[in-house]
Amino acid sequence: MRTLLVTGPGGAGTSTVAAAAAVRAARDGREVLLLSRQPAPVPGLDAVPGLRVQRADGRRAAEGLWATHVDTLAPLLPHLTLPPASSVVPPPGADELAVLAALANADADLVVVDAGPLRDGLSLAALPGTLRWWLDQALPPSARALAAVRTAAVSTGAARRGPLDPVLAAVPAVERLLTRDRLADPTATAVWLTAGARGAAVPVVRAAATVLGLHGLRAAGVLTRVLPAGVPGEWWGGRAAEQDAALRGLADVAPVHDVAELPGAPADVDAVAALLDGLELPGSGGPATPVPQRQDGGGWGLTVPLPFAERAAVGLTRWGDDLVVAVGEDRRSLRLDSLLRRCEVTGGRLAAPGTADARLEVSFRADPQQWPADLLAAEGRTS
Repeated sequence: MRTLLVTGPGGAGTSTVAAAAAVRAARDGREVLLLSRQPAPVPGLDAVPGLRVQRADGRRAAEGLWATHVDTLAPLLPHLTLPPASSVVPPPGADELAVLAALANADADLVVVDAGPLRDGLSLAALPGTLRWWLDQALPPSARALAAVRTAAVSTGAARRGPLDPVLAAVPAVERLLTRDRLADPTATAVWLTAGARGAAVPVVRAAATVLGLHGLRAAGVLTRVLPAGVPGEWWGGRAAEQDAALRGLADVAPVHDVAELPGAPADVDAVAALLDGLELPGSGGPATPVPQRQDGGGWGLTVPLPFAERAAVGLTRWGDDLVVAVGEDRRSLRLDSLLRRCEVTGGRLAAPGTADARLEVSFRADPQQWPADLLAAEGRTS
């Protein structure tokens, strides 16, 4: 397992849990990188042998990128006064891009990603697929090949630099970033969700599990802050009953691990590490990428896990070589393999809706326009 992504609703202790996991792994003898957009939750993390701490900052990344390319852009836009790097306003999503870039360049046995609040963590999970989709729409593979030829010609002086050349030169950098994406292999990426043991947390965590499933990931555990036991009183009894009910609901998502509720934030590295005493870090990640399966009645099927999804929230569209799956406001474009690209979608159904086993089952059959006649005839005989 190479990557542990930690996220949860705001105030659920995500940064503290991520730091605790990183310290535990480093003390077990692993080379660990703790990657975060937040300041370290306790001092002294940098002094732990085997542990490096890196803060991803979208503003600094935008400034650095602008400073690198502004001298190239200035001659191409002579009528504009370009701002200095210190005046650049980072675009939306700059923080997620900074984390993704840091992940691509990470060199460690384990990278623990403090992905912050749940919406930010889910946006990070969706970002690589989103970038791939936009890159394919703006510059399909054939156009990217021509762009590479153009960039090489400009760099050797065989062609004069034009206004689009800086953009074309950035394309290989984006492709390299996506090639090194550590989240691309779900089997090597584990996710921990943090949550308070309150009734309101259960639907939030279940919805997060659905979105993670949409992007090919699965929660390996839910870490919940729990109250100390044995305190008398009517209020405490009611609160403890709510906590027990919440823990049962969260256990439907993934194994629940208790984290003691402290009177204050941990004061040092040892206090942070003690939060996870007795808890082993995940040894594996999520499910393998869906692959076509031969169906008994002929044709093929593709199954996409969508835990806790409901039928009314799920949408399915075929667009060219992609299968676009939507759950509520979230959407993912799945690139079909060479077999399914030559097939027609014949149907889709959500099996076991509303449960942890909910999954989208899509069926395909051979497209007569794209299959050689002899293969199509053989397919008909096996149906």
